[in-house]
Parts: sequence; C-alpha cells; structure tokens
Amino acid sequence: MVWPAQSPDLNPIDDFWGCLKRRLAQHENPPSGIHDLWERVQVEWEGIPAEECQKLIESMPKRVQAVLKAKGGYTKY
Repeated sequence: MVWPAQSPDLNPIDDFWGCLKRRLAQHENPPSGIHDLWERVQVEWEGIPAEECQKLIESMPKRVQAVLKAKGGYTKY
C-alpha cells in the first residue's frame, strides 16, 4: 500500500499527542515559562496510562482497513 509517511490516518502518535494536549489544557493557569511547561509535559506524559498506548497500537488494523476502504479519502482517524 502506498501511503504518505506522515499521514495522520496511519500515525497513532497523533492521537497520543492529542491526549497529552488535553491533559495539559486541564491546568487552570498557563505555564509561567518554558521550564514550567517542560515540567508539566513530563508529569502529564508519565501520567498517561500504558493502556492508552496499547489501545492506539491495537487500533492499527482498523486504521489500515479504514484507509483502504476510503481509498485515500477521509477516515475517522
């Protein structure tokens, strides 16, 4: 299957980044600087359960099927 290497349809890491962004957005106040942001990213990254990563990995067969079915068009991924 020929498909762009950076395609979000076949790149579950994009969903992982979305999860991280949602967790960071839950903070009441914006970070006070780059160091504060980095600390928050590290804490939130480590707080994402391994099950979340496993779920994304296990979604790959469904992603591939959706891409094939859509023939390059829009998918829910």
